[in-house]
Amino acid sequence: MSESSSLQKAARFMGIAFLLVGILGFIPGITSNYDDMAFAGQESDAELLGIFQVSILHNIVHLVFGIAGLALSRTWDGARNFLVGGGIIYLALAAYDAITEQETSANFLPTNNADGWLHLALGVTMLGLFFALRGRNPAGSATRRDAEARA
Repeated sequence: MSESSSLQKAARFMGIAFLLVGILGFIPGITSNYDDMAFAGQESDAELLGIFQVSILHNIVHLVFGIAGLALSRTWDGARNFLVGGGIIYLALAAYDAITEQETSANFLPTNNADGWLHLALGVTMLGLFFALRGRNPAGSATRRDAEARA
């Protein structure tokens, strides 16, 4: 088994962070207004750390994203796909947060302004990690494109 690349370690770190956020979202005290948490939508008044609006679905999405990050970080290509795909998803979510009225039914994942800024930061961070670390693929985990270039 080859050593993990910096890119894989970054994807693994992000996966762990998402898992942690998903778990913390289900812990009363860390999540304020826990008794007011709804399955989905703006009717959920629960806030992680008293700042970020969450729901059961929102927490499940974080857990699934975390599991995907851990699973995909096992290979360089998977880590790349997680960071690029996740970065694009979070930038799209930030744009959605910016154009969607927070109090409408179209906002099925409860978000507030803090969530919108966090989604933007996550998207930029994930893409930034990819661009900063993409050239640091150890020889033991070369991509298919690298192998073709050497042939």
